[in-house]
Amino acid sequence: MEHKMFCFQCQETAGCSGCTQVGVCGKTADVAAMQDLLVEVTKGLSAVTTQLRKEGQEVSAEINHMVTWNLFSTITNANFDLDVMVDHVKRTIAQTQRLLPLVKDQGALPEISFWNEGEQAFPAKAATVGVLSTANEDVRSLRELITYGIKGLSAYTKHANALLREDEEIDAFIQRGLAATLDDSLTVDELIALTMETGKYGVSGMALLDEANTAAYGNPEISKVNLGVRNRPGILVSGHDLKDLEMLLEQTQGTGVDVYTHSEMLPAHYYPAFKKYDHFVGNYGNAWWQQQQEFESFNGPILMTTNCIVTPRDSYKDRMYTTGAAGYPGCKYIPGEVGEKKDFSALIEHAKRCQPPVQLETGEIVGGFAHAQVLALADQVVDAVKSGAIKKFVVMAGCDGRAKRRSYYTDFAKALPQDTVILTAGCAKYRYNKLDLGEIGGIPRVLDAGQCNDSYSLAVIALKLKEVFGLEDVNQLPIIYNIAWYEQKAVIVLLSLLYLGVKNIHLGPTLPAFLSPNVAKVLVEQFGIAGIGTVEDDMKLFFSEAALA
Repeated sequence: MEHKMFCFQCQETAGCSGCTQVGVCGKTADVAAMQDLLVEVTKGLSAVTTQLRKEGQEVSAEINHMVTWNLFSTITNANFDLDVMVDHVKRTIAQTQRLLPLVKDQGALPEISFWNEGEQAFPAKAATVGVLSTANEDVRSLRELITYGIKGLSAYTKHANALLREDEEIDAFIQRGLAATLDDSLTVDELIALTMETGKYGVSGMALLDEANTAAYGNPEISKVNLGVRNRPGILVSGHDLKDLEMLLEQTQGTGVDVYTHSEMLPAHYYPAFKKYDHFVGNYGNAWWQQQQEFESFNGPILMTTNCIVTPRDSYKDRMYTTGAAGYPGCKYIPGEVGEKKDFSALIEHAKRCQPPVQLETGEIVGGFAHAQVLALADQVVDAVKSGAIKKFVVMAGCDGRAKRRSYYTDFAKALPQDTVILTAGCAKYRYNKLDLGEIGGIPRVLDAGQCNDSYSLAVIALKLKEVFGLEDVNQLPIIYNIAWYEQKAVIVLLSLLYLGVKNIHLGPTLPAFLSPNVAKVLVEQFGIAGIGTVEDDMKLFFSEAALA
C-alpha cells in the first residue's frame, strides 16, 4: 500500500514502525505533510540564524519564539489544524527571506534556506522532505532522535518564555542542532555527539523552566488535591502551561465559575501562589487519553493549553478551546503572544451557561514532591535509607498512553516491595497515584514531583542523594529507572538523564520506532538502555538478592 504519510515520532506509532495512512493520534496525511514541511523550513530558518550568529550578528527573541512555536506545534497531539500549519510555513519562509540578505557567506546555507515557493507548491515540496528523505537508516535515526529531543526542549523553553524567561544560549543550540540535521557531511559519531549535546541543553532547558515556575509561583509543597466537584459551573484546564492557568484564574475570580485541572495540569495545585484562589477546586479525571469520556461528563468548557489533544467528540467539541501551540479545526482558539494578556472572557461566559461537572470520584491525592520539598525532607529520607526502612527508589516518571500493555506499570507498582518508594513526574503517575500504596515512616510511597518537565527535579534529588551519601557515581544509588514514554518531551528527558550519566534505564512499553538497530545498540552498550519484560521477570531483575547486593 502506498504511503500517504510517514510518522514514527510517538510510542503509539502503527505497528511500532510508523503511521503511513493516518496517525494513530488522529493526524491526517495532509496535516502530517504540512508539519513535515514546517519542520523543514524551520530548519532552513535555523541554518540562517546559526550562520548569522557565526558572523557576529544577533538574532531577535521574535525569531527564537517562532522556532520554538513551530516545533512545539508539531509535537504529538498538539496541533491538528491544517490552515494553521500552512500559515506558519508561510510566516517562516517570509522571515527566512527577510534574514537571508544579512548573511555574508550564503554558500554555507542548505537549499531549504533559499526555497521560496507559494502555497500551491507546498504539498509537492512536503513529499520530498519527510523522515524517509534521509536514505541511510542510522543517519535518519540519529537525525530524528536529535530533532525529537529538540522538539521537547522547545516545548519547555516555550513555557519559560511565557513567564518572560529567555536563554539565548539554549535558543542558539536549538537552531544550531536543527541546522546540523541538514548537514550531510556529519558522520554518525558526530551525530551521536550532537545527541548527547542535546541532552546537555535539555538539562539547561528544564532548569530554566524550573526557575521560571518557582520564581513566579513558589516552590511546590506537599499538598492534598481534591478529586471531587462542586455544584457550580466549571472550566477544565488541561496541558502544561501554568501562565495560561494563572491568567484564567485571575479572570474567573468572582464570576461564580470554578476552575479544575486535568491530566498534566494537576501539579499546579502544588504551587503556593495558586492556593489563594478559592475557586480553584481540584483535579478532574485522569491521564490525557481518557479525555473523551471525561470532557463529555465535565459539562463545561475545556481549555487545552498544550499538546495531548484527543480527537474531540461532537458532543463537546463546541466546548473545547485551544491556545498557544495547540489547535484543532473547528475548536475556538484563544490568541496571545509571549508577554500578552490572553482574553478568556469567551470561556467564562460559555461556562456560565453550562451545568456543573458530573462527579467522577471523591477523596484526595497527595503530591508536591519537587526537589526543594524532597531536599527539605532529606534528613528523614537519608535516615530511612540508612535504617533499611527504604531499600530502593524506583523512578517511574514519563508518559501515559492508550496501549493495553501500559497496565504493566499499574501491576508493577502494586508488586513493588513495601520498602520501596516511587519517584514520579509526568502523566505516567495516573497508572498508580490513586492506589493508596501507603507510607514509610511518614514518607508517601509515591512521591510526585509534578509535570514531565519536573523530571528535572528527580535528577536534582538523585544528585543530592549522591552527594549526601558520599558516592562517586549517581548509578551507585539505590535507584531503579523504569520509565514510560510517549512523545517528544519524554525524549528530551531521556537524553538529559543520559547526559547526567544515568545508566541502565528501562524504557517502555516499547522502545522507540525511530531507533535503528545500530543506534539502539549504541544506547544499549554505552548506557545500558533496555526495554521492559513481564512484571514477574522485572521484579526478579530489580529485586533479587543479586540485584539488591
